[in-house]
Amino acid sequence: MFLFEFCVVKVNFPEADFWLIRLGSQNKVGMPVKKFYKEHIGIKVTRIDILIPEYLFYVFLDLFNRKYFKNFCAQGTLNLVYIKVSQVERLKFETS
Repeated sequence: MFLFEFCVVKVNFPEADFWLIRLGSQNKVGMPVKKFYKEHIGIKVTRIDILIPEYLFYVFLDLFNRKYFKNFCAQGTLNLVYIKVSQVERLKFETS
């Protein structure tokens, strides 16, 4: 399953369960946070029958700690990097 099949993923999303830092240094991009900022990528779980939002937060924290998002980073100006909403939406999760 892809993330977009059980979550809404978009920027400027104050109703989200948590957010990913979308733009910044390579050491911060992709970090999940609990505080809304309009430039962060918001993620809201819509299928709580199959996934708990708090669990997904820790899944993204693990991905960030493993530097998973460094593969996605596109180089911007002034040494800033970013990830796209479409890259997050297309993350594939295996179900058992």
